[in-house]
Amino acid sequence: MAEPSTKRLKTNLPVCKTHRACVGSKVKQNLTSAVEESLCGVSTLLLEVAYRLEALSQIFEQDDVALPRVAAFFHQESGKEQEQAEAMMDYLCERGGQYCNKDIQKQGSEQKPGCEQVCAVLPALELLLAQWKDEMCVLVDLSLLARQNSDPHSASVVKSRFLGPLVARVKLLGDLLTNARRLGCGAVGTLGEYLIDQLQEELTSAGVA
Repeated sequence: MAEPSTKRLKTNLPVCKTHRACVGSKVKQNLTSAVEESLCGVSTLLLEVAYRLEALSQIFEQDDVALPRVAAFFHQESGKEQEQAEAMMDYLCERGGQYCNKDIQKQGSEQKPGCEQVCAVLPALELLLAQWKDEMCVLVDLSLLARQNSDPHSASVVKSRFLGPLVARVKLLGDLLTNARRLGCGAVGTLGEYLIDQLQEELTSAGVA
């Protein structure tokens, strides 16, 4: 069965430019190169987000910061991003596509995660919110791209398995940010940072998928 013609949206989707299409896969059907390359690129983007959140987790584990529950929260979210990346790679494989095993692109010449200057709770949460908003935009574009390429199954999977859970996490993070601002968590070593670290239930709730 001939593959449908490829349509591309003018978006900021992280398309894998070095993608190697698995043309001969027997299970590949109705998966255009545009959707396959975007699934590959978005998978790598999710890995990059996981890497950055794990770096934030390590910052709050340092002895001069010592906010273990905040550190655990970012570690938990890093793990979930890793799981989502692996789920997208699994889906790509199920559809007969191929994930390119390449190094994730870390920022800077020294391959740093881009959050080295973050050492307070409030800017860390704001960074996470910005990451998730960008991720939501990418997932919306990916779903639209799949629909424009006559691939409603991919569009539905992206919306239900990846976008839907992220929307709920963003809402809960917004609530956590509101309380962090009320407590004055914008500076290092404040009482507000200690109090927000003690709100274990809220930090746990913000991590629910």
